[in-house]
Amino acid sequence: MTREGVAAGSTRAIAAELGVAQAIVHYTFGTKEELYRAVMEQLTEELVARVERAAPDDAGFEETIGALAAALWRTVRAHPAGYQLLAELGLLALRSPHLNEALASHDRGVIAVTARLIAEAAERTGQPLAQPAETLARFFLAGFDGLRTWHLSAPDDDAETTCLQALIAAVVALAGGRLDLVALPPAG
Repeated sequence: MTREGVAAGSTRAIAAELGVAQAIVHYTFGTKEELYRAVMEQLTEELVARVERAAPDDAGFEETIGALAAALWRTVRAHPAGYQLLAELGLLALRSPHLNEALASHDRGVIAVTARLIAEAAERTGQPLAQPAETLARFFLAGFDGLRTWHLSAPDDDAETTCLQALIAAVVALAGGRLDLVALPPAG
């Protein structure tokens, strides 16, 4: 699926790739949606582990956020097919009630890990947070997802580096209260 996309994720193709009977794939995962869910979980676990290993123990708050963002960006550059597959599975999940829960679980997990890393960095460095760690995590991840999509569709190393630096600066400013949230008008 990483090489050829979600469409290549049939149980028949996976069984052939693994050299096992198709029934084993069905027995192991049940449905194709369960297989897709397992793929999402595996890709997410690998991503989170890479980023967590990059968390410095002795850097300041800004340097820590920069190191975490750089580590995450390195995973995008080193494993673009995995990110493309996650994006494909995410779009597929929007139309599938069973996979939609897997996507929501993925999002909750990534937000929780990001918020935890931000909170730990703030605590370790004595940086008071002007916004909740979860708000900072969601802000960072929204910007990062945009950069990731941009990289997958039209890579531009110089622009991506500049934008990633701007995103890190914005997160640090928002965390330190040097950037205020703007009230939105009521929906409707």
